[in-house]
Amino acid sequence: MDTPAVSSSKTKILIVDDHPIVRRGFLELINQEPDLEVGGEAETVNDAYSLISQVKPDLIILDISLKEGNGLDLLKRIASDFPSLPVLVVSMHDESLYAERVIRLGARGYVMKEEAEATVISAIRHVLRGQIYLSGPAQERLVRTFSNRNPDTSESLIHGLSNRELEIFRLIGEGQGTRQIAERLGISQKTVESFRARIKQKLRLTSGLELVQQAILWTQNR
Repeated sequence: MDTPAVSSSKTKILIVDDHPIVRRGFLELINQEPDLEVGGEAETVNDAYSLISQVKPDLIILDISLKEGNGLDLLKRIASDFPSLPVLVVSMHDESLYAERVIRLGARGYVMKEEAEATVISAIRHVLRGQIYLSGPAQERLVRTFSNRNPDTSESLIHGLSNRELEIFRLIGEGQGTRQIAERLGISQKTVESFRARIKQKLRLTSGLELVQQAILWTQNR
């Protein structure tokens, strides 16, 4: 699909939804904000994936139901290939069934379409700050779920991190990617990756995605 011209000074958002009316509504709502701008639109998984490299968005708004594919499959690809790119899922599907699932797949938030007009800008800003955006009940369920499934990932384990490891863990929780952390701390990306591996080992986590999720939840609870 066509990519509108955007100014580099604004935060660029890619809208991935198979309903033209919904995309138009998001475009008008987002473009009203002085610092936000829609950088592209897509209605299929393949079109959306191609546009990521072209548009270089700062955030993706993603629906679960898409033409010629599934939003959950696209979310997995984004989490694998663009781990620092935040995704906000906006869908008609029941939050109680899908919110935890999309967060575990790498999304940074979930908004139901029936509430989107009132909350999507707030959700976008939460996610851009490195926070997870969910409704109150959904966030409580998610925290309980992670606590139950990862009982050893506790404050005692986090206290076992070195000062530099804790600093990097906090930056991960703030939504910073490996390159951003390296630039901020004046170290190489390879060194950051080594720290991430040690943090993951100390917190008894099995994947980079779990590390990001735990760091975000920990940072939000500070």
